[in-house]
Amino acid sequence: MKLRQNARHFASRKALETPVVRSVATSGLVRLHTKVFLDKADPAHRDERKPHLDGLFEATIDTYLRALQDGYSEAEAREITHIQANFDFYNHGWTEMMEFPADELEAHYDRYREFFEPWGITIDKPLGQFAPPTGLPEAPATPERLEDPTHPHAEGGFADDVYVETDDGDLIVGGQDEPDDPDVSKAVGVSDDDLDDQ
Repeated sequence: MKLRQNARHFASRKALETPVVRSVATSGLVRLHTKVFLDKADPAHRDERKPHLDGLFEATIDTYLRALQDGYSEAEAREITHIQANFDFYNHGWTEMMEFPADELEAHYDRYREFFEPWGITIDKPLGQFAPPTGLPEAPATPERLEDPTHPHAEGGFADDVYVETDDGDLIVGGQDEPDDPDVSKAVGVSDDDLDDQ
């Protein structure tokens, strides 16, 4: 998958790992991701999907932190959460929101199988053990879109590794080196600035 990566991503990671600002950063990241993906959604379905997406992205913060604890890089941990979200979008038939085409679902799963399997994460159950005890808020599916899926926001051909695009437009396989001391005040939710993209 291709993601963006800049100083704000590293600041957000540090904020999520810092108890004093974790809840603020979590709220900011959930709001941001819900907005980004609702903008990709069919306008007729945006309002009904919002509570589901809020719950989904809040749960993936826990996945992100667990992946970091397990030694995955910032880019890999973030990619894991985006893969979970894309599994969820696929399961709902929300193909217009997907970041990679449906025929790459298995390839993305296989790359992180070692992380996914112990946590019960599958394509059918994208959150696995990270799912909230009461489940996510329901949202209507559009299964008819799976018959002939269109992916206007998907970029194929990046299923073999994590690719990050820098602020300068460079494409780096595996991600950038983390700065020694990221500025937490630049994190999403902590600062007033939004992250450009995922």
